[in-house]
Amino acid sequence: MAKRTAVKSKSADGVNPRQPCPCGSGKRYKACHGGADGGADVIVARPFAGLASEAELIALREFVPSATVKLPLKDAPREVVLASVLPMAAAGLVRADGTAFVGLQVQTRSGDLSRDLARAVQWAYTAETGDVLPVVGPEDGTNPGRLQDLLDAEASVSPELHTDFAWWMPPGNEPAGDVALSLERANAAILPTERVDAPGVTAAYWVDAGDKAHLRWVRPEPEEQLLAALARLSVRGELDLGEGTRYAGSFRAHGLLVPVWDLDRESHSSEWAGPAEALGKRLLDALASLDSEPLSEAERRSRDGLRGRQITLR
Repeated sequence: MAKRTAVKSKSADGVNPRQPCPCGSGKRYKACHGGADGGADVIVARPFAGLASEAELIALREFVPSATVKLPLKDAPREVVLASVLPMAAAGLVRADGTAFVGLQVQTRSGDLSRDLARAVQWAYTAETGDVLPVVGPEDGTNPGRLQDLLDAEASVSPELHTDFAWWMPPGNEPAGDVALSLERANAAILPTERVDAPGVTAAYWVDAGDKAHLRWVRPEPEEQLLAALARLSVRGELDLGEGTRYAGSFRAHGLLVPVWDLDRESHSSEWAGPAEALGKRLLDALASLDSEPLSEAERRSRDGLRGRQITLR
């Protein structure tokens, strides 16, 4: 009898159904995004993985109050603008001038934020002026793929920050009713926020929290590697941004770590570009040294201490 050879079949998109799903859920592909329902109910810990804009999208989702950015869509029938927050926290709307928006800080009804956003984007393709999408989720019966399927994955984004939410309305239009009330409440809740722009610095934001200011910096490295590098800098006394600053801790958001530093709020946001650039270089050097130089006992203790100062955002 001839010897039988096992052949591993692949899905239509080239993924072995028995292998871990590329979304990072930890499940097999056939039980996740390779399933008949496209994985709508699977919790995806890192929804924007694979996108060059991943860190910026996380910042817009979690702590940038008022910002907009044109989505780098592939073969889109119309331009769609991603917004941090829309009136009444809508998932999408088409403004009176025909501009189509998709909201990022929204209530989600599935475990995959990327898939929900893809649903909202495809809704925006055909929505008409004045249409509003209150919420989006798997119950609408659509399976549009994920945001990674719609965007140019290599395109980076530079959000435009606004001091208020006046952009909700086209120029010359005055808000009324629920929109006016939502606009008033949203403007009152804004914390002054500025993007820190410097070579090698992306997804870093200065935030004035009232009694002090912060630098919140979404980092792309795997958590354990980043913690080790931060610990190495901490032991060396190189983890701050200069006199009067200190490392405050970090929070986990959508699969990435966001370190936070306390700053002197008397300094203008632009004054932190140089210190952030220098810190970024020190951090990259520390990351590179991990391959050839294991953590010392003091650095391991420091890493454990840094881990204890983390908060997970859900």
